[in-house]
Amino acid sequence: MLLADQLFFLAYSDRTGRSRLHPRATGLGLAAGLLAELMLARRIAVFDGGVHVVSREPPGDALTHDVLDLLLTQGRHRDLRTWLAFLGQDAADRVGGRLARADALTEVRRRGLRRTQTVYLPSSDERRRNAAAWEPVRLAEVLLHRRAMTESDAVLTGLMAATGLTRHVLWDPERHRPAVAWIATVVDSLPDDLHELVTATEAAVGAAVAAGRR
Repeated sequence: MLLADQLFFLAYSDRTGRSRLHPRATGLGLAAGLLAELMLARRIAVFDGGVHVVSREPPGDALTHDVLDLLLTQGRHRDLRTWLAFLGQDAADRVGGRLARADALTEVRRRGLRRTQTVYLPSSDERRRNAAAWEPVRLAEVLLHRRAMTESDAVLTGLMAATGLTRHVLWDPERHRPAVAWIATVVDSLPDDLHELVTATEAAVGAAVAAGRR
């Protein structure tokens, strides 16, 4: 499962298909997840507040490939915060659509008075539905028992914290207290470019949510 897909399963209820976060926070987090996929695949790097393409080799996933193409065609625009905001506008639909095409979710369009809304409901396939529900449990167990982490899981942990999902994944204040305390260590262990991505995402989410409250 790709990183943005995993973050999607943390951010959305596996029962109702509704986001647990403010829509802007969800979009920014998933945008960061898509950039992180390219960083982990060594296609882009982040440094000094900018996004830099380091390899034009197409990644295997179609959505990640689309994002890389966009970065290439808009090469003069490098500011990381700008890319997070731009990709965040439709990241939820693009990642949700990728999961729907993989039959991991069911895409449903609901007509309202003013617009049609797309929601992503649990798959009718029990195995896939259980996989979606298991993702936050899996990450919570990894953090709680301080198991050896992949780089992808370490980034996922950072984006969980940056977007405000910690309380939804580590929901038990008593049982999960050691896991919450471990998050900072995990984030600090990230390579500089991935650490910068997580930090920028946290700042962007904070600014977006604060603006929404005004």
